[in-house]
Amino acid sequence: DALPIFFRGDNEEMKSAGSLGPGGVNRRAFFLLPLLILPIFARAAETLSFDTLYKSLGVLGIKYSDRALALKGQVVRLRGYMAPPLKPESKFFVLTREPVSVCPFCASDAEWPVDIVVVYLKGTLAPVDFSQRIEVEGKLDMGSWIDPHTGFVSQVRIVDAEVRKP
Repeated sequence: DALPIFFRGDNEEMKSAGSLGPGGVNRRAFFLLPLLILPIFARAAETLSFDTLYKSLGVLGIKYSDRALALKGQVVRLRGYMAPPLKPESKFFVLTREPVSVCPFCASDAEWPVDIVVVYLKGTLAPVDFSQRIEVEGKLDMGSWIDPHTGFVSQVRIVDAEVRKP
C-alpha cells in the first residue's frame, strides 16, 4: 500500500477508465518510467583538463572558460598530481597540473602554481606520491571561496570527490 496510486491496482475509478494495465500499473507511468531512469545513466562525468578550466589567468584576474562555467555544479573528471598535503589522511588536497614536491601551505606564492584545484573528498585519503598522476571525479565548484576550517582561499574546487589512478 506504500506505492503511489498509479502503481496500485485497487483504484476502481482508474480501472473503470481503462488506464490501468495488467497488474494494476498505470500505462502512462509505465511509459514514463524510462524517462525517470535515463538521467541516472546519462549523467556520466565530463572530462576537464587544466587547459580547459580558464580563458585567462593574470594580473587582471581569473577568467573561467565557457566550458568550465557550463559544467559548474556538475560531476567532472580531472587528471593531475596530488601536492603534498598539510597532514596525512586529510579530507582535502591540492591538485596540480604538474608534479609539485612542496606543500602548498608551506611555500611562498612565488613557488606555487596559480592554476590549482582544491579537492574535497567524500572520505579521507592517504597521500599519494607527488609524481604519480591521479584522476579525480566530483562536483565542480568555482569562484573565490574561503574554507571556514582552514582559511585556505581557492578559486576552483572539486567537491564530494573520489580519487583513482588513471
